[in-house]
Order: sequence, then C-alpha cells, then structure tokens
Amino acid sequence: MAAIEPVRKDINHPNKVKEYSPSLRLWHWANTVVISGSLITVLINSTVLDEGANAGFIKDELQKSGGAVTADQTRSVAASLSDKVWAVHIYFGYFLAALLLFRLILEFFQLADQKLTRKMKTAYRDCFIVKKQLKLARHELVVKLTYTLFYLVLIVMVITGLTLAFRDQLHFSRSLIGNVKNIHGFCMYLVIAFIIVHVAGVFMAERDESPGIVSDMINGGGGRSHKS
Repeated sequence: MAAIEPVRKDINHPNKVKEYSPSLRLWHWANTVVISGSLITVLINSTVLDEGANAGFIKDELQKSGGAVTADQTRSVAASLSDKVWAVHIYFGYFLAALLLFRLILEFFQLADQKLTRKMKTAYRDCFIVKKQLKLARHELVVKLTYTLFYLVLIVMVITGLTLAFRDQLHFSRSLIGNVKNIHGFCMYLVIAFIIVHVAGVFMAERDESPGIVSDMINGGGGRSHKS
C-alpha cells in the first residue's frame, strides 16, 4: 500500500468503511473550490496579467494606434488590471479563513469516532501500544499526520494572508511585510504539493485497495466494505 493512499476502512472495524458527517463533507468540497479559485488567481496574475509583460504590450499597442504614453503610465494600467485579480484573491482568502474557522469549531462537535484528534490517538495507540493491524495503523498515522500538517499550513497561510490584506491598518514595517509575503508564498507551494499528493493518493486508492473513497466523501460512507 502506497504511503499517500487514504485508508477507507475503519482500523478497529475492518469490514466497515469510515463515515464522514455532512458538515465535514461540505467543508471538504467548499475548501476545494476556494483553494482552487485562489490558486487560479495567482496563476492568472503570474502569466496572463504579469505586470512587466503587460506594461510592454499595452505600450506597444497604444503606440501602434498613435497614442503617446510613458512607461510609468503603462505600468500603472498593468498594475491596475493585476490589482483587480488580487482583489478576487483576497475575497477567496476571506472565505478560506472562514472555512478554516468552521473546521476548527467543527472538530469540537464531530462525533467522537469522526474527530481528527481521536483518529490520531487511535492510530498512535494501534501502531505503538496495541500494535494491532500494524501495517494499516502505521499507514493511517502517516495519513493523519499529513492532514494535520496541511491544517497547520492552512493556519499559517490564512494568518499571513490576512496580515497582507490589512497591512495598511497594521502599520507593519516594509521588511516585515516582505517576510510575511515570502512565508505566504511558500505556504502556497506546500498547499500545491499537498493537493498533488492527495489527488494522486486518492486516484491510487480508487484503483487499488479503497475503491469508492471519493463516493464516500460525497454520500457520507459508513457502509460495509466489500473487502474483508
């Protein structure tokens, strides 16, 4: 079993697949849409609306039409176009912050066997104490540690993103804002890496030992597995 494949079965009930509450499923798919939208805005501004490339393009096109513009004017126009997309990016950031808060609150109201903290404790116990289904327990622990790391990265990303969004009100130094921006960008790459690993793991699980795992995240799971 590849280390990145999610586990569909319940460790302590091998014939039963895991259950996902409606709230958790809503969070999962809403988070997918918001993060995808946020990354798309970054992609647009780094390619189609790249300020440097667009400034030159705008200047050339206006000069062909007989217009007289300066480099500063074309850079200002290019920056304005980019800012419109960044404004959308910021709104996605607000939604992401709201979803993260929702997920943290949800952890306290989930059923005991559906809480991430409970699953972590169970996997740790089965792996290092009881040593029950050791291979499955180790795999489950690695997967849950990966999810926990993802949540931590999201927390850092949201905090740094909000700091950048409200930098004028916070009056932080330019150097500090620069560091915050670098951390925010680095977290973005970590999120992209997690998405790639997660999608690859789910794809492998669907083809290998856990077919139906995507369906479970849509309909809630909780049924009996066809594999013993």
